Amino acid sequence: MKKSRGRTSRKRRRKHLQSFMDRVNCSHKLEYIKFRKWLKDRGFEDSHLRPAEFWDTGRGLMTTKTLQAGDLIISLPEKCLLTTDTVLSSCLGEYIMKWKPPVSPLTALCTFLIAEKHAGEKSLWKPYLDVLPKTYSCPVCLEHDVVSLLPEPLRKKAQEQRTKVHELYISSKAFFSSLQPLFAENTETIFNYSALEWAWCTINTRTIYMKHSQRKCFSLEPDVYALAPYLDLLNHSPNVQVKAAFNEQTRSYEIRTNSLCKKYEEVFICYGPHDNQRLLLEYGFVAMDNPHSSVYVSSATLLKYFPPLDKQRNAKVSILKDHDLLENLTFGWDGPSWRLLTALKVLSLGADEFTCWRRTLLGDVISARNEQQALNITAKICHFLIEETQHVLLQISQLKRNNENLKKHLPLVEALRLEDLKILEKSAEILCNLNMATT
Repeated sequence: MKKSRGRTSRKRRRKHLQSFMDRVNCSHKLEYIKFRKWLKDRGFEDSHLRPAEFWDTGRGLMTTKTLQAGDLIISLPEKCLLTTDTVLSSCLGEYIMKWKPPVSPLTALCTFLIAEKHAGEKSLWKPYLDVLPKTYSCPVCLEHDVVSLLPEPLRKKAQEQRTKVHELYISSKAFFSSLQPLFAENTETIFNYSALEWAWCTINTRTIYMKHSQRKCFSLEPDVYALAPYLDLLNHSPNVQVKAAFNEQTRSYEIRTNSLCKKYEEVFICYGPHDNQRLLLEYGFVAMDNPHSSVYVSSATLLKYFPPLDKQRNAKVSILKDHDLLENLTFGWDGPSWRLLTALKVLSLGADEFTCWRRTLLGDVISARNEQQALNITAKICHFLIEETQHVLLQISQLKRNNENLKKHLPLVEALRLEDLKILEKSAEILCNLNMATT
Protein backbone atom coordinates (compact mmCIF):
# COMPACT_ATOMS: atom_id res chain seq x y z
CA MET A 1 0.00 0.00 0.00
CA LYS A 2 1.36 3.44 -0.93
CA LYS A 3 2.10 5.81 1.91
CA SER A 4 0.24 9.09 1.64
CA ARG A 5 2.46 12.06 0.83
CA GLY A 6 1.03 13.88 3.86
CA ARG A 7 2.11 11.12 6.28
CA THR A 8 5.57 10.88 4.68
CA SER A 9 6.16 14.63 4.88
CA ARG A 10 4.92 14.65 8.50
CA LYS A 11 7.43 11.89 9.32
CA ARG A 12 10.19 13.81 7.59
CA ARG A 13 9.29 17.01 9.47
CA ARG A 14 9.19 15.08 12.77
CA LYS A 15 12.64 13.56 12.09
CA HIS A 16 13.97 17.00 11.07
CA LEU A 17 12.55 18.55 14.26
CA GLN A 18 14.05 15.77 16.41
CA SER A 19 17.49 16.28 14.87
CA PHE A 20 17.26 20.01 15.68
CA MET A 21 16.24 19.21 19.26
CA ASP A 22 19.47 17.20 19.61
CA ARG A 23 21.51 20.42 19.36
CA VAL A 24 21.32 24.15 20.01
CA ASN A 25 23.25 26.53 17.74
CA CYS A 26 25.38 28.90 19.86
CA SER A 27 26.60 31.20 17.06
CA HIS A 28 24.31 34.03 18.20
CA LYS A 29 25.85 34.18 21.70
CA LEU A 30 27.93 37.30 22.27
CA GLU A 31 31.09 35.43 23.34
CA TYR A 32 31.06 33.38 20.09
CA ILE A 33 30.37 36.46 17.93
CA LYS A 34 33.42 38.17 19.49
CA PHE A 35 35.46 34.94 19.27
CA ARG A 36 34.74 34.43 15.55
CA LYS A 37 35.55 38.10 14.80
CA TRP A 38 38.85 37.70 16.71
CA LEU A 39 39.65 34.59 14.61
CA LYS A 40 38.74 36.40 11.38
CA ASP A 41 41.09 39.26 12.31
CA ARG A 42 43.86 36.65 12.53
CA GLY A 43 43.15 35.29 9.06
CA PHE A 44 40.76 32.42 9.84
CA GLU A 45 38.07 31.97 7.18
CA ASP A 46 35.31 29.46 7.89
CA SER A 47 31.99 29.03 6.19
CA HIS A 48 30.54 25.76 7.47
CA LEU A 49 31.39 25.14 11.16
CA ARG A 50 29.14 26.49 13.92
CA PRO A 51 29.50 26.19 17.71
CA ALA A 52 26.57 24.25 19.21
CA GLU A 53 25.45 22.48 22.38
CA PHE A 54 24.67 18.78 21.84
CA TRP A 55 22.57 16.76 24.29
CA ASP A 56 25.05 13.86 24.46
CA THR A 57 28.50 15.44 24.01
CA GLY A 58 28.00 19.00 25.31
CA ARG A 59 29.68 21.81 23.39
CA GLY A 60 31.02 21.01 19.93
CA LEU A 61 31.04 22.07 16.28
CA MET A 62 28.24 21.39 13.79
CA THR A 63 28.59 21.50 10.01
CA THR A 64 26.18 23.48 7.83
CA LYS A 65 27.11 21.38 4.78
CA THR A 66 27.62 17.65 4.17
CA LEU A 67 31.27 16.64 4.50
CA GLN A 68 32.61 13.85 2.29
CA ALA A 69 35.70 11.70 2.95
CA GLY A 70 38.76 13.76 2.07
CA ASP A 71 37.09 17.14 2.73
CA LEU A 72 38.85 19.78 4.79
CA ILE A 73 37.18 20.18 8.20
CA ILE A 74 39.26 23.13 9.35
CA SER A 75 42.36 25.11 8.38
CA LEU A 76 43.62 27.22 11.28
CA PRO A 77 46.30 29.83 10.43
CA GLU A 78 49.54 29.83 12.40
CA LYS A 79 48.63 33.30 13.75
CA CYS A 80 45.75 31.73 15.69
CA LEU A 81 47.90 29.09 17.42
CA LEU A 82 49.15 29.66 20.96
CA THR A 83 52.63 28.15 21.37
CA THR A 84 55.84 28.84 23.26
CA ASP A 85 56.68 31.32 20.43
CA THR A 86 53.62 33.32 21.55
CA VAL A 87 54.88 33.26 25.15
CA LEU A 88 58.43 34.33 24.25
CA SER A 89 57.17 37.27 22.18
CA SER A 90 55.08 38.49 25.13
CA CYS A 91 56.26 40.52 28.15
CA LEU A 92 57.06 37.17 29.84
CA GLY A 93 59.76 36.42 27.25
CA GLU A 94 62.65 38.32 28.84
CA TYR A 95 61.93 36.77 32.26
CA ILE A 96 61.89 33.25 30.77
CA MET A 97 65.13 33.93 28.84
CA LYS A 98 67.10 34.85 31.95
CA TRP A 99 65.60 32.39 34.45
CA LYS A 100 67.92 29.60 35.62
CA PRO A 101 67.46 26.67 35.69
CA PRO A 102 65.31 27.03 32.54
CA VAL A 103 61.56 26.54 32.90
CA SER A 104 59.77 23.80 30.94
CA PRO A 105 57.69 24.64 27.83
CA LEU A 106 54.64 23.46 29.83
CA THR A 107 55.41 25.89 32.69
CA ALA A 108 55.83 28.73 30.18
CA LEU A 109 52.43 28.04 28.61
CA CYS A 110 50.72 27.69 32.01
CA THR A 111 52.27 31.01 33.13
CA PHE A 112 51.06 32.75 29.96
CA LEU A 113 47.49 31.49 30.34
CA ILE A 114 47.31 32.57 34.00
CA ALA A 115 48.81 36.01 33.22
CA GLU A 116 46.47 36.60 30.26
CA LYS A 117 43.41 35.50 32.23
CA HIS A 118 44.42 37.90 35.00
CA ALA A 119 44.86 40.74 32.45
CA GLY A 120 41.13 40.52 31.62
CA GLU A 121 40.05 43.19 29.10
CA LYS A 122 43.69 44.10 28.37
CA SER A 123 44.52 40.62 27.07
CA LEU A 124 44.83 40.17 23.29
CA TRP A 125 43.62 36.60 23.86
CA LYS A 126 40.49 37.54 25.82
CA PRO A 127 37.93 36.35 23.18
CA TYR A 128 39.57 32.90 23.27
CA LEU A 129 39.95 32.80 27.06
CA ASP A 130 36.24 33.68 27.41
CA VAL A 131 35.14 30.49 25.63
CA LEU A 132 37.55 28.16 27.45
CA PRO A 133 35.99 25.95 30.15
CA LYS A 134 35.93 27.54 33.61
CA THR A 135 36.35 24.11 35.25
CA TYR A 136 37.54 20.67 34.17
CA SER A 137 36.76 17.07 35.09
CA CYS A 138 40.26 15.52 34.82
CA PRO A 139 41.09 13.33 37.86
CA VAL A 140 43.33 16.11 39.26
CA CYS A 141 40.15 18.23 39.72
CA LEU A 142 38.02 15.48 41.28
CA GLU A 143 37.18 15.23 44.97
CA HIS A 144 38.99 12.48 46.88
CA ASP A 145 35.67 10.63 47.43
CA VAL A 146 35.08 10.53 43.66
CA VAL A 147 38.66 9.39 42.86
CA SER A 148 38.25 6.51 45.36
CA LEU A 149 35.41 5.15 43.15
CA LEU A 150 37.66 4.81 40.08
CA PRO A 151 39.01 1.37 39.07
CA GLU A 152 42.28 0.56 40.87
CA PRO A 153 44.81 1.09 38.01
CA LEU A 154 43.15 4.41 37.06
CA ARG A 155 42.94 5.47 40.71
CA LYS A 156 46.71 5.06 40.97
CA LYS A 157 47.29 7.13 37.79
CA ALA A 158 44.89 9.80 39.08
CA GLN A 159 46.95 10.11 42.26
CA GLU A 160 50.14 10.34 40.16
CA GLN A 161 48.52 13.11 38.08
CA ARG A 162 47.61 15.06 41.24
CA THR A 163 51.19 14.70 42.54
CA LYS A 164 52.61 15.82 39.17
CA VAL A 165 50.54 19.05 39.13
CA HIS A 166 51.33 19.76 42.79
CA GLU A 167 55.07 19.30 42.15
CA LEU A 168 54.86 21.59 39.10
CA TYR A 169 53.28 24.26 41.30
CA ILE A 170 55.93 23.94 44.04
CA SER A 171 58.83 23.96 41.55
CA SER A 172 57.41 27.00 39.70
CA LYS A 173 56.82 29.23 42.74
CA ALA A 174 60.24 30.94 42.61
CA PHE A 175 59.83 31.67 38.88
CA PHE A 176 56.34 33.09 39.48
CA SER A 177 57.80 35.40 42.16
CA SER A 178 60.38 36.69 39.67
CA LEU A 179 57.50 38.09 37.57
CA GLN A 180 56.43 40.53 40.33
CA PRO A 181 57.66 43.66 38.38
CA LEU A 182 54.96 42.91 35.75
CA PHE A 183 52.05 42.97 38.22
CA ALA A 184 50.58 45.44 40.69
CA GLU A 185 49.06 42.57 42.67
CA ASN A 186 51.09 40.02 44.63
CA THR A 187 52.15 37.15 42.31
CA GLU A 188 51.24 34.62 45.02
CA THR A 189 47.62 35.72 44.66
CA ILE A 190 47.68 35.56 40.84
CA PHE A 191 49.70 32.37 40.38
CA ASN A 192 47.95 30.28 43.04
CA TYR A 193 47.45 26.50 42.91
CA SER A 194 43.88 26.78 41.60
CA ALA A 195 45.04 28.98 38.69
CA LEU A 196 47.86 26.57 37.81
CA GLU A 197 45.50 23.56 37.95
CA TRP A 198 43.13 25.32 35.50
CA ALA A 199 46.00 26.24 33.14
CA TRP A 200 47.50 22.72 33.30
CA CYS A 201 44.11 21.15 32.50
CA THR A 202 43.59 23.58 29.60
CA ILE A 203 46.90 22.52 28.06
CA ASN A 204 46.55 18.82 28.87
CA THR A 205 43.03 18.50 27.43
CA ARG A 206 43.05 20.98 24.53
CA THR A 207 46.48 21.13 22.85
CA ILE A 208 47.41 19.64 19.51
CA TYR A 209 50.80 18.00 18.93
CA MET A 210 53.19 20.40 17.20
CA LYS A 211 56.92 19.85 17.56
CA HIS A 212 59.20 22.87 18.07
CA SER A 213 62.99 22.91 17.90
CA GLN A 214 64.89 22.76 21.21
CA ARG A 215 65.72 26.19 22.68
CA LYS A 216 68.22 26.99 25.42
CA CYS A 217 65.73 29.14 27.33
CA PHE A 218 63.63 26.01 28.00
CA SER A 219 64.39 22.79 29.86
CA LEU A 220 64.95 19.57 27.90
CA GLU A 221 61.28 18.53 28.16
CA PRO A 222 59.68 18.22 24.67
CA ASP A 223 58.20 21.44 23.29
CA VAL A 224 55.22 19.87 21.50
CA TYR A 225 52.16 21.85 22.65
CA ALA A 226 49.95 24.21 20.65
CA LEU A 227 46.57 25.54 21.72
CA ALA A 228 44.31 25.74 18.66
CA PRO A 229 41.35 28.11 19.20
CA TYR A 230 38.05 26.96 17.58
CA LEU A 231 39.64 23.70 16.42
CA ASP A 232 39.67 22.66 20.10
CA LEU A 233 35.86 22.73 20.11
CA LEU A 234 35.86 19.54 17.99
CA ASN A 235 34.85 16.56 20.13
CA HIS A 236 36.24 13.02 20.04
CA SER A 237 34.63 9.94 18.55
CA PRO A 238 36.42 6.57 18.38
CA ASN A 239 34.43 5.78 15.22
CA VAL A 240 35.84 8.43 12.90
CA GLN A 241 39.16 8.81 11.13
CA VAL A 242 40.92 12.06 10.30
CA LYS A 243 44.23 13.31 8.94
CA ALA A 244 45.72 16.16 10.96
CA ALA A 245 49.00 18.03 10.42
CA PHE A 246 50.59 21.43 10.06
CA ASN A 247 50.69 22.42 6.37
CA GLU A 248 54.04 24.12 5.69
CA GLN A 249 52.78 25.61 2.39
CA THR A 250 49.65 27.30 3.80
CA ARG A 251 51.23 27.82 7.29
CA SER A 252 48.04 26.42 8.79
CA TYR A 253 47.08 23.45 10.95
CA GLU A 254 44.69 21.37 8.86
CA ILE A 255 42.31 18.50 9.57
CA ARG A 256 40.71 16.41 6.84
CA THR A 257 37.96 13.87 7.47
CA ASN A 258 38.05 10.29 6.22
CA SER A 259 34.39 9.83 7.17
CA LEU A 260 31.03 11.15 5.92
CA CYS A 261 29.35 13.81 8.08
CA LYS A 262 25.83 14.91 7.21
CA LYS A 263 24.61 18.51 7.15
CA TYR A 264 23.71 19.90 10.62
CA GLU A 265 25.41 16.98 12.40
CA GLU A 266 28.22 17.29 14.91
CA VAL A 267 31.69 17.06 13.36
CA PHE A 268 33.98 14.70 15.26
CA ILE A 269 37.69 14.05 15.17
CA CYS A 270 39.58 11.16 16.78
CA TYR A 271 42.08 11.91 19.57
CA GLY A 272 43.56 8.44 19.12
CA PRO A 273 42.58 4.78 19.78
CA HIS A 274 42.21 5.40 23.53
CA ASP A 275 40.23 3.33 26.01
CA ASN A 276 37.88 5.10 28.43
CA GLN A 277 40.33 5.06 31.32
CA ARG A 278 42.87 6.96 29.19
CA LEU A 279 40.17 9.37 27.94
CA LEU A 280 39.06 10.13 31.50
CA LEU A 281 42.63 10.54 32.73
CA GLU A 282 43.81 12.81 29.91
CA TYR A 283 40.63 14.59 28.79
CA GLY A 284 38.04 14.20 31.58
CA PHE A 285 35.31 12.34 29.67
CA VAL A 286 34.31 8.82 28.58
CA ALA A 287 33.00 7.65 25.19
CA MET A 288 30.05 5.26 25.30
CA ASP A 289 30.33 1.99 23.33
CA ASN A 290 34.02 2.71 22.84
CA PRO A 291 35.51 -0.19 20.80
CA HIS A 292 38.92 0.46 22.41
CA SER A 293 37.64 0.19 25.99
CA SER A 294 39.20 -2.30 28.38
CA VAL A 295 38.88 -3.32 32.01
CA TYR A 296 42.29 -3.62 33.65
CA VAL A 297 43.33 -6.40 36.03
CA SER A 298 45.85 -5.31 38.65
CA SER A 299 48.76 -7.61 39.55
CA ALA A 300 47.39 -7.78 43.12
CA THR A 301 44.04 -9.13 41.84
CA LEU A 302 45.85 -11.54 39.54
CA LEU A 303 48.11 -13.00 42.23
CA LYS A 304 45.49 -13.53 44.92
CA TYR A 305 44.19 -16.56 42.98
CA PHE A 306 47.54 -18.37 43.28
CA PRO A 307 48.68 -19.93 46.56
CA PRO A 308 51.78 -18.33 48.13
CA LEU A 309 52.82 -21.89 49.05
CA ASP A 310 53.67 -22.59 45.38
CA LYS A 311 57.49 -22.90 45.55
CA GLN A 312 57.84 -21.56 42.00
CA ARG A 313 55.49 -18.61 42.51
CA ASN A 314 58.28 -16.02 42.93
CA ALA A 315 60.12 -17.36 39.89
CA LYS A 316 56.90 -17.18 37.82
CA VAL A 317 56.26 -13.59 38.94
CA SER A 318 59.86 -12.69 38.00
CA ILE A 319 59.35 -14.18 34.53
CA LEU A 320 56.17 -12.16 34.05
CA LYS A 321 57.91 -9.00 35.28
CA ASP A 322 60.90 -9.53 32.97
CA HIS A 323 58.57 -9.96 29.98
CA ASP A 324 56.34 -7.00 30.93
CA LEU A 325 53.35 -9.26 31.60
CA LEU A 326 52.26 -7.91 34.99
CA GLU A 327 50.69 -4.74 33.54
CA ASN A 328 48.12 -3.95 30.84
CA LEU A 329 46.25 -7.19 31.53
CA THR A 330 42.72 -6.60 30.32
CA PHE A 331 39.22 -7.75 29.49
CA GLY A 332 37.79 -6.24 26.29
CA TRP A 333 34.65 -6.57 24.17
CA ASP A 334 36.15 -9.78 22.72
CA GLY A 335 36.95 -11.28 26.15
CA PRO A 336 40.25 -11.68 28.04
CA SER A 337 43.32 -10.35 26.27
CA TRP A 338 46.20 -12.56 25.11
CA ARG A 339 48.41 -10.90 27.73
CA LEU A 340 46.02 -11.77 30.58
CA LEU A 341 45.58 -15.39 29.44
CA THR A 342 49.34 -15.84 28.94
CA ALA A 343 50.12 -14.46 32.42
CA LEU A 344 47.55 -16.83 33.93
CA LYS A 345 48.94 -19.81 31.98
CA VAL A 346 52.45 -19.08 33.32
CA LEU A 347 51.13 -18.83 36.89
CA SER A 348 49.12 -22.05 36.37
CA LEU A 349 52.15 -24.13 35.28
CA GLY A 350 52.52 -27.27 37.41
CA ALA A 351 55.84 -28.16 39.08
CA ASP A 352 56.55 -30.65 36.27
CA GLU A 353 55.64 -28.05 33.59
CA PHE A 354 57.62 -25.08 34.89
CA THR A 355 60.58 -25.61 32.54
CA CYS A 356 58.15 -25.07 29.62
CA TRP A 357 57.51 -21.42 30.51
CA ARG A 358 59.23 -20.13 27.35
CA ARG A 359 56.88 -22.20 25.20
CA THR A 360 53.92 -20.73 27.14
CA LEU A 361 55.07 -17.20 26.25
CA LEU A 362 55.23 -18.25 22.60
CA GLY A 363 51.58 -19.42 22.75
CA ASP A 364 52.14 -23.19 22.84
CA VAL A 365 49.62 -25.42 24.63
CA ILE A 366 51.49 -27.10 27.52
CA SER A 367 48.69 -29.32 28.79
CA ALA A 368 44.89 -29.55 28.89
CA ARG A 369 45.07 -29.09 32.68
CA ASN A 370 47.07 -25.85 32.35
CA GLU A 371 44.66 -24.46 29.75
CA GLN A 372 41.60 -25.34 31.85
CA GLN A 373 43.01 -23.92 35.09
CA ALA A 374 43.93 -20.65 33.36
CA LEU A 375 40.40 -20.39 31.93
CA ASN A 376 38.79 -21.17 35.32
CA ILE A 377 40.84 -18.50 37.10
CA THR A 378 40.13 -15.99 34.30
CA ALA A 379 36.39 -16.61 34.87
CA LYS A 380 36.83 -16.16 38.66
CA ILE A 381 38.66 -12.85 38.16
CA CYS A 382 35.97 -11.70 35.73
CA HIS A 383 33.17 -12.50 38.22
CA PHE A 384 35.09 -10.82 41.04
CA LEU A 385 35.40 -7.63 38.95
CA ILE A 386 31.69 -7.79 38.04
CA GLU A 387 30.74 -7.93 41.74
CA GLU A 388 33.19 -5.13 42.60
CA THR A 389 31.81 -2.93 39.78
CA GLN A 390 28.21 -3.57 40.85
CA HIS A 391 29.13 -2.65 44.43
CA VAL A 392 30.73 0.65 43.29
CA LEU A 393 27.68 1.47 41.12
CA LEU A 394 25.49 1.01 44.20
CA GLN A 395 27.78 3.36 46.18
CA ILE A 396 27.55 5.96 43.37
CA SER A 397 23.77 5.68 43.36
CA GLN A 398 23.65 6.34 47.13
CA LEU A 399 26.12 9.26 46.92
CA LYS A 400 24.08 10.90 44.13
CA ARG A 401 21.08 10.94 46.46
CA ASN A 402 22.92 12.06 49.59
CA ASN A 403 25.88 14.23 48.57
CA GLU A 404 25.22 17.43 46.63
CA ASN A 405 28.93 18.36 46.43
CA LEU A 406 29.83 15.25 44.42
CA LYS A 407 26.82 15.28 42.06
CA LYS A 408 28.69 17.07 39.27
CA HIS A 409 31.40 14.43 38.75
CA LEU A 410 29.67 11.23 39.88
CA PRO A 411 27.90 10.68 36.49
CA LEU A 412 31.35 10.58 34.85
CA VAL A 413 32.59 7.74 37.08
CA GLU A 414 29.20 6.04 36.78
CA ALA A 415 29.44 6.11 32.95
CA LEU A 416 32.93 4.57 33.13
CA ARG A 417 31.80 1.83 35.55
CA LEU A 418 28.66 1.03 33.50
CA GLU A 419 30.82 0.59 30.40
CA ASP A 420 33.18 -1.64 32.44
CA LEU A 421 30.21 -3.75 33.56
CA LYS A 422 29.07 -4.27 29.96
CA ILE A 423 32.58 -5.38 28.95
CA LEU A 424 32.92 -7.75 31.92
CA GLU A 425 29.47 -9.31 31.31
CA LYS A 426 30.37 -9.83 27.65
CA SER A 427 33.70 -11.40 28.72
CA ALA A 428 31.90 -13.69 31.21
CA GLU A 429 29.64 -14.90 28.40
CA ILE A 430 32.64 -15.57 26.13
CA LEU A 431 34.45 -17.47 28.92
CA CYS A 432 31.33 -19.54 29.64
CA ASN A 433 31.16 -20.54 25.96
CA LEU A 434 34.90 -21.38 25.95
CA ASN A 435 34.50 -23.55 29.06
CA MET A 436 31.58 -25.39 27.50
CA ALA A 437 33.65 -25.99 24.36
CA THR A 438 36.61 -27.44 26.32
CA THR A 439 34.67 -29.70 28.71
